[in-house]
Amino acid sequence: MKRRKQSERARLALAGVRVLVGRARHQASALSGELRNLGATVLEIPFIEIRKPRSFAPLDLVLKSLGSYDWLILTSVNGVEAMWERLAKLHLTKTNLNSLRIAAIGPATKNAIEKRGARVDVVPREYVAESVVRSLRRRVKGKRVLLVRAKVARDVIPRELRKAGALVDVVEAYETAMPQSSRTRLRKALANPKLCPHVVTFTSSSTVRNFVTLLGAHRANLHGILLASIGPVTSSTLRELGLRVDIEAKEFTIPGLVKAVLRDIASRTESHATARIRR
Repeated sequence: MKRRKQSERARLALAGVRVLVGRARHQASALSGELRNLGATVLEIPFIEIRKPRSFAPLDLVLKSLGSYDWLILTSVNGVEAMWERLAKLHLTKTNLNSLRIAAIGPATKNAIEKRGARVDVVPREYVAESVVRSLRRRVKGKRVLLVRAKVARDVIPRELRKAGALVDVVEAYETAMPQSSRTRLRKALANPKLCPHVVTFTSSSTVRNFVTLLGAHRANLHGILLASIGPVTSSTLRELGLRVDIEAKEFTIPGLVKAVLRDIASRTESHATARIRR
């Protein structure tokens, strides 16, 4: 009976906590689901949306010549989905990937690739661009490398791998945009005590930048709200734009972000309980 009560408390550890999830609409469910399983009330207002590039011609061109590359680097599930969609459109099969070694920036990207029947050779220890570079720097001298990514992204990987002697081609598979319809929803939520979140989650630098734009001059409404980051790159963008980092995941994944939120809320709850006892 005692164990059951402890299990129930753990399962509902975020009960009464409102969390704002700003992931793209089609990707929000993974984070939202984990938070709801812990008892949190989740508000989904996308800070970002994924769009097709204006033209698939550059991507199609490199996909038709995959055999000329030694390495393929994919940095997101969105990139995987876009690439395999184009492979299907071009009637190319996984045999076109047989000569490639593949690097994926994290476990979610790795899983998306493997679900499509391809083997992943490298997953860096940390799921950021710098770690990808460290994992590949000594393997790519004189090699042809294809990086499939979003239209706007950090240039760490191509810049550093070129310094290491690789011949790097970068191709756009998708682009990110800011959903204008989220502007009013976000501002109303922050101004409404019954909807205002206790925690706002950020899963990329793009979500941070778009959040700040959507927020506009209403920063005062963030008073008392915890800002949770998926990792150091996202945290750096928060600070760069004048926002706090109250929570940062130790493992730069969605489960890692949930654990960080859970850990922080638990420590604050414990601190408040201790303070009440001492009074």
